[in-house]
Amino acid sequence: MKFAIIKERKNPPDRRVVFSPETLAEARAQFPDAEFVVESSDIRVFSDEAYAELGFEVTDDVSDADVMIGVKEVPIEDLIPNKKYFYFSHTIKEQPYNRKLLIAMLEKNIEMYDHETIVRKDNMRLIGFGRYAGLVGAYNGFRALGLRDGIFNLPKVETLADLNAVKAELDKITIPNIKVLLTGTGKVAHGAKEILDHLGIKEISDALYLTSKFTEPVYVMADVMEYAKRKDGKVGDKWEFYKDPIGYESNFMPYAKETDYFIAGHFYGNNAPYLFTREDAKHSDFRINLVADISCDIDGPVASTIRPSTIAEPFYGYDSKTEKEVAFDKKGAITVMAVDNLPCELPKDASEGFGTTFLEHVLPAFFNNDESGVLKRAKITENGKLTKRFSYLQDFVDGNK
Repeated sequence: MKFAIIKERKNPPDRRVVFSPETLAEARAQFPDAEFVVESSDIRVFSDEAYAELGFEVTDDVSDADVMIGVKEVPIEDLIPNKKYFYFSHTIKEQPYNRKLLIAMLEKNIEMYDHETIVRKDNMRLIGFGRYAGLVGAYNGFRALGLRDGIFNLPKVETLADLNAVKAELDKITIPNIKVLLTGTGKVAHGAKEILDHLGIKEISDALYLTSKFTEPVYVMADVMEYAKRKDGKVGDKWEFYKDPIGYESNFMPYAKETDYFIAGHFYGNNAPYLFTREDAKHSDFRINLVADISCDIDGPVASTIRPSTIAEPFYGYDSKTEKEVAFDKKGAITVMAVDNLPCELPKDASEGFGTTFLEHVLPAFFNNDESGVLKRAKITENGKLTKRFSYLQDFVDGNK
């Protein structure tokens, strides 16, 4: 079987890749029956020469490969019919902007595997860039704090070589006496936690966070059952919430009254209650003045996130009274960081981490008859049709939604 590491063609350019040269060499050693080829790219964080030096063919034509492996969406005109593809398609939530892409994959008889659908039997994701989104997102929030308040000046992550360089910059600053709320317990949240811990910010319990004042910066990591509660007053259950959150409502305001900097590292599912609304943000005791919204659900659970921001211009302000965008450093506004492609700022580390997990969880399935079912669960399209697991997308494909 022949695998191709394809060139990223989406704009703005993405320098990430699924396999670094070294990890691809590990894949070749583990699976001698596999053949790997690399499509030439002038934007990839690892040069063509780096792959060629390890003995990989680098070419402009990978059309003879069986499996195409990329990161972001492949433009419709570049899709090769009758191939297997791996990339983030951004279609499984019925994203309207990629409906034509999904239709094209069906028409071109493409067997589509979305990185987001590579999951265990319990539907927990096996691979992703979540840790790196959390790392960069939390750092960017502190960068906004320093610029807005004139207390330090952190460089952009994209100007730094790697994660070690990022942490070296954090070693140069002193965090003021603030309270930080981090929501979530997954890879994104733990990436953000890594930054908080590196800065030496003290982690405290929910009870202390909500009731006490401190003379040093502190943070709390809140799970969904802390910031959401059952409407009937009964004790909530996290797994029940994940299955059907309709019977729950937000319990976020007690945190909003005690928080200066909010890092949104949670996953937001359909029908879940918003954390805070535009009306909530108008309350006189709403204390949050800085939000790093790593989850980046627009005009949704975090009311101040009214649009995504960019790596070039990562910050804007939200005026809770007018519900309008203002300058990020305007007095009284909530400063918002809502970059929706954060791992792109740390392409080397993100690529190395992603490749390691892809090698561990995905490639073996091609050679062990998919004994764990990872490929079967991940497959969205096959033989020009949606697979049973993703048949719910049929109305979306047909234009009925």
